[in-house]
Amino acid sequence: MTEKRHAKKLLIILGVSAALMLFIFVLVAHHRDIPNRVQQQRGALSGSGSSVAERIKPVGQLVVASAATPREPVKIAVAASPPGRDGQQIYQAACVACHDAGIAGAPKLGDKGQWVKRIAKGVDTLYASAVNGVQGSGGVMPPKGGNLALSNAEVKSAVDYIVARSK
Repeated sequence: MTEKRHAKKLLIILGVSAALMLFIFVLVAHHRDIPNRVQQQRGALSGSGSSVAERIKPVGQLVVASAATPREPVKIAVAASPPGRDGQQIYQAACVACHDAGIAGAPKLGDKGQWVKRIAKGVDTLYASAVNGVQGSGGVMPPKGGNLALSNAEVKSAVDYIVARSK
């Protein structure tokens, strides 16, 4: 019985050794041509006529004004929204995600039951809520519907669209 166990252990050791040896041969054969590939890649880089200085040159420069030069105020360009958008277009761009699905307590567009109390408070209250946002027990709305690039006039036009569709 012990001879069978010793023979079994010997076969396992020989099998693992053979598998390990095969793995080493495959690994060496696979990596044998790496120096040739490196030489080919170096040749392609140096053969293209580009020098090392050209390949590693910086993409841009940062110019810092000294104290001797007068500073001009920095002008920041703000991307303006396309002119002539109506309330429906603004609603589709900024409001539809929440007000069509009723997310976070948002009253659904056209649901008169949800809008009657809000409309009764007055359109100025709706404008203020849309521009400044709302956080209450009934729900949450970020300022300008989460799109701070909208002007107050655009937000008001979207509110007018929603009110007209929800009366």
